[in-house]
Amino acid sequence: MKKLIILLLIFTTQINAQQILSEKDRAIVVDEILADRFNNLLPKLMDRTGIDMWILISREYNEDPVLKTMLPSTWLNARRRTIILFYRDKEKNTLDKLAIARYNFGDNIVSAWNKDKEPNQWKRLMQLIEERNPNTIGLNYSTHFNISDGLDKTDYDEFMQHLPEKYNDKIVSAEKLAIAWIETRTAREMVIYSQLVNITHTIIAEAFSEKVITQGITSTIDVEWWLRQKITDLGLKTWFHPSVDIQRSYEVLKSHIYSFDDRPEDMIILPGDLLHCDFGITYLRLNTDCQELAYVLKPNETEAPLFLRNALAEGNKVQDIFTSNFETGKTGNQILLKSLQEAKAEGLKPSIYTHPLGSYGHSSGPTIGMWDAQGGVQGAGDYPLFPNTVYAIELNATVNIPQWQRDIRIMLEEAGFYGENGFRYVNGRQTKLLLIPRLKNHQGN
Repeated sequence: MKKLIILLLIFTTQINAQQILSEKDRAIVVDEILADRFNNLLPKLMDRTGIDMWILISREYNEDPVLKTMLPSTWLNARRRTIILFYRDKEKNTLDKLAIARYNFGDNIVSAWNKDKEPNQWKRLMQLIEERNPNTIGLNYSTHFNISDGLDKTDYDEFMQHLPEKYNDKIVSAEKLAIAWIETRTAREMVIYSQLVNITHTIIAEAFSEKVITQGITSTIDVEWWLRQKITDLGLKTWFHPSVDIQRSYEVLKSHIYSFDDRPEDMIILPGDLLHCDFGITYLRLNTDCQELAYVLKPNETEAPLFLRNALAEGNKVQDIFTSNFETGKTGNQILLKSLQEAKAEGLKPSIYTHPLGSYGHSSGPTIGMWDAQGGVQGAGDYPLFPNTVYAIELNATVNIPQWQRDIRIMLEEAGFYGENGFRYVNGRQTKLLLIPRLKNHQGN
């Protein structure tokens, strides 16, 4: 514990504190982005998915995950029972944004319920439905997409009990609309996303340096807790606990799950170790997810061994093959299987387990493999790729290292954006191993 405290005291921040907005300024940005998404993005998504009325229902502390992303910046939770109704009139090019709640839902969604005139919240909702007479009423229930399955049984039952029978056959799953809302990024969000990824890379670079790691003293768990403390000190959050693991010459390659769930927590970092981390931050309602590698220099070494540099290049090659197959309309399973086939044809040993990234860390959209489902993923893997979406390009390449008489696993993860002009990394990717201690002018990304 003492050595961890010492490490926390001696580190020098590489992130200018002014890069991180104050809580007040964050709130302004969040609300501006929400207004843009409601007014300019949502109508297009409703037209694309063929839903002209979308109803979201939540109770305090049991929020629908989609509704949670719509909360005004100063709301941390829904209030009482909060019901949101969106009605899209395509012919008039209008979008009604109504809250069947006692309060306005921030500046974007106005209250449409006066309890003095109509004490029953459900009856007021039905009045609004009948006034608009929609063709479809989308509710958030889904078999394969957890984030789109936010309507709980009690609220569903009460809604259906009050709904006039003539509307029963107009009820549909809002799965595709909910996914589209969660997965689609605006132009301004992508500008901000680049900053998030830069912050993430910068924190990892500092964690994997002599500022944090003293060979023979620092353990992997020390680095994990340094990462947690670092983001707390910066006023940020993480959506999962960071992990740090080691591959070294005299240990055999363990199963994939070893790196994340079954590894020793207190391995001391030594010269010649290949370090790997999994780390992500939450900021301005967006999430990052990044895995990078570092090499601990032995005495008299000035760079990582060529065989490790070549191994990283194989991981980069799997990335290139994989992202070259991103194409609008292709399903996650189609992209997965084609990429695996092409990589294996080039003599690589790939494993691909990429997930959507954005409003949530493990977000909604096409799942492109899981580490234990390399033949495809039913349901989520059958969903197609759409433009203006972000993914954690997560994968690995198994590489044989004769010098170590064993296989190693090059595990990589970077945020990637798929847009109208194809695929790009949000803010670069790792093509060089980070070195500990850092050498002058060495960059790991």
